[in-house]
Amino acid sequence: MPYKDENSNLVYSTDQGRIQPEKQKAEKAEGFADGYVRVRRETKGRKGKGVIAVMGIPEDSAGLKKIAAILKKKCGTGGAVKDDVIEIQGDKRDIIAQALEKMGYKVKQSGG
Repeated sequence: MPYKDENSNLVYSTDQGRIQPEKQKAEKAEGFADGYVRVRRETKGRKGKGVIAVMGIPEDSAGLKKIAAILKKKCGTGGAVKDDVIEIQGDKRDIIAQALEKMGYKVKQSGG
């Protein structure tokens, strides 16, 4: 139930849930506008453990799972597909970037 102030202007509402900007929704669905696949290292929310996030691959969920399986085998680590982002455990950016380039994707390494 939204909370309204005296002037009946909407102040706060939880009806919508997580709202993503339209640009992010489009990037998830069809990849980034420049055609590159992004490979970056993330540690936020993982208690300091690093994972490599691969995003912007223009595939459906079944295709992403197949690519994730290939990358996990190449790196010899675990991983998962969450919200159209492939997460591979450990810091294997170079191996992942080379494998994706062999599959025909243009790759950019982003982040730290």
